[in-house]
Amino acid sequence: MKRISIYLILFIFVLAACTPEIEEFSPTQGEADLSNFVAVGNSLTAGFTNGELYLEGQKHAFPKLMAEQMALAGGGDFNQPLMVDGTGFGNRLMLGIKEACDGEAGLAPVPYDQEFNPENMISIAGQGPFNNFGVPGAKIFHLLTPLYSNPQGGNPYFARFASNPGNVSVMDEVMATNFSFFSLWIGSNDVLGYAVSGGENTGDSITSGNLFQTSLFGILTQLTSNGAKGVISTVPEITNIPFFNTVPYNALVIEDEATRDALNLSYEQLGITFELGPNPFIIEDQNAPGGVRQIKENEYVLLTVPQDSIKCAQWGSAKPIPHYFVLDEEEAAKVEAAVDNYNGIILSVAQEMNLALADVNEILSKSVTEGLTYDGIDFSAEFITGGLFSVDGIHLSKRGNAIIANHFIMAINAQYNAQIPRVTVSEYQGIPFP
Repeated sequence: MKRISIYLILFIFVLAACTPEIEEFSPTQGEADLSNFVAVGNSLTAGFTNGELYLEGQKHAFPKLMAEQMALAGGGDFNQPLMVDGTGFGNRLMLGIKEACDGEAGLAPVPYDQEFNPENMISIAGQGPFNNFGVPGAKIFHLLTPLYSNPQGGNPYFARFASNPGNVSVMDEVMATNFSFFSLWIGSNDVLGYAVSGGENTGDSITSGNLFQTSLFGILTQLTSNGAKGVISTVPEITNIPFFNTVPYNALVIEDEATRDALNLSYEQLGITFELGPNPFIIEDQNAPGGVRQIKENEYVLLTVPQDSIKCAQWGSAKPIPHYFVLDEEEAAKVEAAVDNYNGIILSVAQEMNLALADVNEILSKSVTEGLTYDGIDFSAEFITGGLFSVDGIHLSKRGNAIIANHFIMAINAQYNAQIPRVTVSEYQGIPFP
């Protein structure tokens, strides 16, 4: 019995010796100075979500979530130009039940059920200085343009918090804050306006690579001029987001022979044929015979296409879908080439200036090809069910913002030997269902 007890004691000692020691995580800022963090960018930085910039979305903007984690490692306050309520400028969407023209009801983005508050339009410049300089709609060169703050003809989101509207640029405002650390995520709008409007002849254009490079270098030269360190991000591949991938190209489903035969007869001279089951939509194309053709698999029907027009007005079958609801093969190639060019420039400049790099494009691309898992929750680029994007199909959800915040934090930790704790993604609400 004594021998057994001795063996048991020895076993316990051996087990204790083999148990790995758990290192305590002590938040530190490493080589970075997080005391006055500013975030520069567009709607993604501002906290724009569900089609609008509003109070709750701003409180869950990815730089706000970063700042909360930075505060544990020596970071300071993070002041934002907040809206007064949940309406913003009145364009907010929510997930609701919508009855279609055929009488069927289903889930769909619907207008938010709260009246617009004019107080959201009033200047709040006196509430500064601010830390979040995300301006919805901003292209990269807009950050350097004083006219962008003009209430007439400029950007209303910027004009409401600009210290001298019409005479000050976003970068002027940033440089007046005496910041110690920065994030910069810009470039999506340089192709997005063109893409979401259906490409050519839409009144918007893609920013050239030369202008993008010159603007980026000018912005980062200013941001690093006082010795501040920072983190910048790649531009997501625009055609990967739900706005371009929710309406299938072949969602024209023909269930009876009579409909098939009638369509085949009407398009016979153009060489277009239909079969029972899924078929590619008919779209406008001024370069095609008769000005119409079937959409290709690598082309995109935009999320904004009126579903009732497809269901009840024969859009996509007897009538072509207007071109401004389609991003065709050539236009999509231009968008993708521009994003690839921007990202090559960003990667080069980050390396040259020794800045942290958050490769958001890689993460969001992975959400398409493999999916993502955080805190036991699966995410993808699917509209609504994927959990990453809000109901506008373009901007991030609360959990999407938490995921992006973590990738910025990981980039900072790796580049500057910091230990900023990550955000717990599961603590944030998913997309609320009606």
